Amino acid sequence: MSRSGKVTVVGSGFYGSTTALRLAEYDIFETVVLTDILEGKAEGLALDMNQSRSIEGFETKVVGATTTADGAGYEASANSDVVVITAGLPRKPGMSRMDLIGVNAGIVRGVAENIAKHSPKAVIIVVSNPLDEMTALTQIATGFPHHQVMGQAGMLDTARFTNYVAEKLAVPVSAVKTLTLGSHGDTMVPVPSRCTVNGQPLTSLLAASDIDELVERTRNGGAEIVALLKTGSAYYAPSAAAARMAKAVIEDSGAIMPVCAWVEGQYGISGVYLGVEAKIGRTGIKEVVETALTHSEVAALKVAAEAVRSKQADVKDL
Repeated sequence: MSRSGKVTVVGSGFYGSTTALRLAEYDIFETVVLTDILEGKAEGLALDMNQSRSIEGFETKVVGATTTADGAGYEASANSDVVVITAGLPRKPGMSRMDLIGVNAGIVRGVAENIAKHSPKAVIIVVSNPLDEMTALTQIATGFPHHQVMGQAGMLDTARFTNYVAEKLAVPVSAVKTLTLGSHGDTMVPVPSRCTVNGQPLTSLLAASDIDELVERTRNGGAEIVALLKTGSAYYAPSAAAARMAKAVIEDSGAIMPVCAWVEGQYGISGVYLGVEAKIGRTGIKEVVETALTHSEVAALKVAAEAVRSKQADVKDL
């Protein structure tokens, strides 16, 4: 198998370490770099992952590196093709994603500046919360072109919606196609008009009230898990989503995925990072794909855009 490129995962908590392992097990990268500010943590996890290679049958090398606030240690990430930023504090029960904005902004800004210094051509995938705002901040801090910075939200939210629909109708998840756009939060826009089960419209299989219930559960999908875990937040599904995005980049696949991307004119919306469908490739966002939506869905998307616009404008000063 041909392997190429380097991907760095910043932050080796449950989310970051699981993402790193998924990327290594794809066996398509030459190197996966995992970093953390806790001395020895990333190195220990990397050693553990490397020892699983002969069992799982992959050759990708995992490298661990301890980093500091002043930028030491980022040399290990130099010339990365893709960087996944998971750094920051997770939610606790009762917290919203927006409650994290102050503390995580400082962390993400520092990471972004160091990544820009060592990997100026990297495509960055942001997963730190609040997602839409941290994606905007990363682009500002790096000075990268907008297409080079994206956020992971729609992939996760769509996966949650798909799972809930499959469970409700007792069908395989492979039979279900769903879509969520908008923000990663209260103004998330699940798109029932684009949802099907075995090719049949979801609206022909479930009552409107049932769909509304699934939509609301999707919006609160992360909070539901946080409340159950009591410490920490979701990481299996989020890491799968982030890893798939990184895979699409390194393979220059052109896969169309729901992600947080810079919107400039699509749906009558401009100048904001927002959850939309986009074609992903080697340079990041190759194209924002404007899909057919109902009037009410477009209206909801515009509400989401305005809700995140003001917060994204604020992050430049954080």
